[in-house]
Amino acid sequence: MLLAATGMYAQHNEWLDPQTNAVNRAPMHTSYFAYADSDEAAEGVKDRSSNYLSINGVWKFNWVRDAGQRPMDFFRTDFNDKGWGDMPVPGIWELNGYGDPMYNNIGYPWEYQFQNNPPEVPSENNHVGSYRREITVPAGWSGKEIFVHFGSVTSNIYLWVNGKFVGYSEDSKLEAEFDITRYVKPGKNLLAFQTFRWCDGTYFEDQDFMRYSGVARDCYLYAREKTRIQDIRVTPDLDADYDNGTLDIVLELTGGCDVTLALADKDGNTVGTERLSGKKGQQKVSMEVDSPAKWTAETPYLYTLTATSSAKGAEEVIPVKVGFRKIELKNAQVLVNGQPVLFKGANRHEMDPDGGYYVSKERMLQDVLRMKQLNINAVRTCHYPDDAYWYELCDRYGLYVVAEANLESHGMGYEERSLSKFPVYEKVHLERNERNVQRNFNHPSIIFWSLGNEAGFGINFEKCYNWVKNEDPSRPVQYERAGNNDFTDIYCPMYYRYNSCIEYCESNPSKPLIQCEYAHAMGNSQGGFKEYWDIIRKYPAYQGGFIWDFVDQSNRWKNDRGQEIYGYAGDFNRYDVDKDQNFCDNGLISPDRILNPHSYEVKHIYQSIWASLVDSAKGKISVYNENFFRDLSSYRLEWQLLANGRAVQEGIVDEVDAAPQSATEISLGYDPAALCPQKEWMLNISFRLKKSEGLLPAGYTVAYNQIPLTGYGYDASLANISRSNEIIPSPEFSTSDRRYLILTGENFRIEFNRNDGFISLYSHNGKCLLEKGSSIRPNFWRAGTDNDFGAELQNRYAIWKNPSFRLESLNYDIEDGMAYVRAAYTIEETGAGLTMEYAVNNAGALKITQKMTAGERKDVPEMFRFGIRFEMPKSYNTLEFYGRGPFENYYDRQHAALVGLYRQSVEEQFYPYIRPQETGTKAGLRWWEILNVSGNGLHFSSDAEFSASALEYSIETLDDGTKKDNRHPADLVKNGSTNICVDKVQMGLGCIDSWGGMPLEQYRLPYGDYEAVFVITPVSHRFDMR
Repeated sequence: MLLAATGMYAQHNEWLDPQTNAVNRAPMHTSYFAYADSDEAAEGVKDRSSNYLSINGVWKFNWVRDAGQRPMDFFRTDFNDKGWGDMPVPGIWELNGYGDPMYNNIGYPWEYQFQNNPPEVPSENNHVGSYRREITVPAGWSGKEIFVHFGSVTSNIYLWVNGKFVGYSEDSKLEAEFDITRYVKPGKNLLAFQTFRWCDGTYFEDQDFMRYSGVARDCYLYAREKTRIQDIRVTPDLDADYDNGTLDIVLELTGGCDVTLALADKDGNTVGTERLSGKKGQQKVSMEVDSPAKWTAETPYLYTLTATSSAKGAEEVIPVKVGFRKIELKNAQVLVNGQPVLFKGANRHEMDPDGGYYVSKERMLQDVLRMKQLNINAVRTCHYPDDAYWYELCDRYGLYVVAEANLESHGMGYEERSLSKFPVYEKVHLERNERNVQRNFNHPSIIFWSLGNEAGFGINFEKCYNWVKNEDPSRPVQYERAGNNDFTDIYCPMYYRYNSCIEYCESNPSKPLIQCEYAHAMGNSQGGFKEYWDIIRKYPAYQGGFIWDFVDQSNRWKNDRGQEIYGYAGDFNRYDVDKDQNFCDNGLISPDRILNPHSYEVKHIYQSIWASLVDSAKGKISVYNENFFRDLSSYRLEWQLLANGRAVQEGIVDEVDAAPQSATEISLGYDPAALCPQKEWMLNISFRLKKSEGLLPAGYTVAYNQIPLTGYGYDASLANISRSNEIIPSPEFSTSDRRYLILTGENFRIEFNRNDGFISLYSHNGKCLLEKGSSIRPNFWRAGTDNDFGAELQNRYAIWKNPSFRLESLNYDIEDGMAYVRAAYTIEETGAGLTMEYAVNNAGALKITQKMTAGERKDVPEMFRFGIRFEMPKSYNTLEFYGRGPFENYYDRQHAALVGLYRQSVEEQFYPYIRPQETGTKAGLRWWEILNVSGNGLHFSSDAEFSASALEYSIETLDDGTKKDNRHPADLVKNGSTNICVDKVQMGLGCIDSWGGMPLEQYRLPYGDYEAVFVITPVSHRFDMR
């Protein structure tokens, strides 16, 4: 002990010893704060407590690149740190000028420098940061015990106080606390600590995320009475009828003291009290509460248990939030308060574009807001315990939590080298699970414990499961790599495909299926998301899953030109593990918490109120309440009756009487006589909050449906126009030009290039509608999405990128006053035949019929799309359309997009995905127009729904080619044109995964016969009439 009290003890081989994960670290306890009196406790803000002293702020800082260069005596009180720099605490080194960020998915961050050899880690490039700061201990703390709290330090921490070694800790995602009472003195004190980028614990922190170093959470000192409540655990329960409640309370006392326990509801009314005079050790007490309000994610009602301890005139007050709820496993279902809830979840990394691992309280609150806006009701803390404040927010606002331990050794694989199989690492596995449970035990939002992630399976996880189940029988335990064995209560696979989910559900399962990761949201994704939820809503055993993932992880970075970008793997330095590139960006929202376009689909499919048609003639609908614990009295129903996208009637239903898990029929009262057959009629239904609720404001739309009442009359016919008392000349061909076949008529000119048969000039009223050098040409290609690249479609589909069109014939004629041109081709790479048939009326309107006839080859791959593309002058910069919007939508991701009339700019069609890719498509189109400032341009229609896009960037600009390049929106150069794609259909996006998963078969374009019809009509004076 004498040696431990000196600085000379420092740094044996703790950072390389799997049997030494802590030295002198204080035992973990539940996350609470002990206030000095009841007034402080009632306010509940520890920062303002007299027992609290923040040590956040600027520290003197020294950084070395290699561990062998670290200073060994910096903790001395007489050490001269005048030449040191500064570092904020909390603060991440790599985002404050020391070292570079790194992203790696599978594999350790030393992957290119060091052969895995646990527990050894490299010294080279193992950066070490050393910190020093003077603090003044409050005089009022005399006679109390003093602890220091480091919320999160990566990867370890050695601590000295006033030149004396205090202790050591590993586990980057849980607090390290030390009793420093005997090291501090009245007045000024020197705190010094040192942390390594890597230690032996890093082998267990191989999560799929940005790799940073530094201090990531709040740090502070706090004072405690010597005789006190050291720990307090609460276990709520409900009786068999889920009515009356019990609260089991376990106290750990450091000595004999009197304890008063008072339970109060949210209005401050006391509903239960207990008193005890306890001695040192564990004390147990129970409270009975008649019919307490229940906690669920839908109804997050919290009570406050106040524990007041007093001994020898000294007092402490500990408030603990309590939620009465019961978690059970019955008949292959998870039950919350007796109900088989659905988990509409997402995985959330703690990540901020500026703070890295340091996520402020304000950002956490914003994350909860975004989850509520997107109808997310469950979150998995991937893949480690979060800041304690996050669980408080989940308790308060209502989110089911899967609380995961900080255990992932993915880089060692799952087989014989998995660290889960070696007894030498049993302590690490157990300790990280023990501390996760010990710290987070009291949070009602936590409904499952997770033993870790992607760390293989072996004896160490068997022991973890048994320990957790014994420590907390009130909650299920899950672990994905346990599969369906006896050491997981939930079957929680990753990226289970649709058919696999169905097969499991139809196999008489004994465990619920809740995917711990699914619907990989990388880039332009989430196609086919509804189909997952069709299965979930059909099979009772399938209770949902957690989308990978919630927020894009990229940081705010600068490229070589000084432009701001979101950085990802390959952007940082020559040791950057660039094989994974933007695989860190799989979020529903951007790093700055802006909703990515695919998040709207998730919001819609996750909603819990659904409207369907009962009788259009009577204006009657059915409303189904998918909630399990709340009726619909907090919402009002608003409806609109639309004719061809324009609202003609609307109304409000203030009271929707639907109990949980039940439906009700409502007569809206619209006039059914208005439903004339000449128009497409839609009924829009939305459900809005009557009053603000949590973070959501009054009037927020929590759910909506669009109900088609009649169909749309698609018409791709083309005829000559007529005007009263006028003769409109028929179009005429000029055949003398050897290069172009020229067609002219009243106020229009169309030229067909004789070499390739394509339209190369299209002018109307003297204005060129095609960009110089452009042509209207077939198109089968798109800029690859991340899912496309993951499935290697950029190479598998490559023959469709720039196929050769061998012109076989070019024929033309005038018939019944209309011009006809027919170009026949062979697509040389596939052997397919292609014809482009053009009909042109006397006003210059153009009907294109594009037909492809498959050849005899059997090895021709599928296509991305079947349609046309061309460029227009950039002055054509406005879109107006009747179809699905307002956000981009695709073949397999258009359920959230409403059919309506929209007017938008071309500029806003481009969404800046962190890695550029296909974007901006609108599907479900009835008609679509591209216009200039004068309202002149082109109108597109077809014989069925179609899709189209108009961008300031070409496909070639957005496309990475045969493999991904490290590109960002800031790297893109507009080509000075408006780039048009009009498609009969474009392949879906998929969401199974981003490393080979394909869209569902019904959303793909297999090689075969196709026919597309587009009618293109010049229009004038199409002004904004909204």
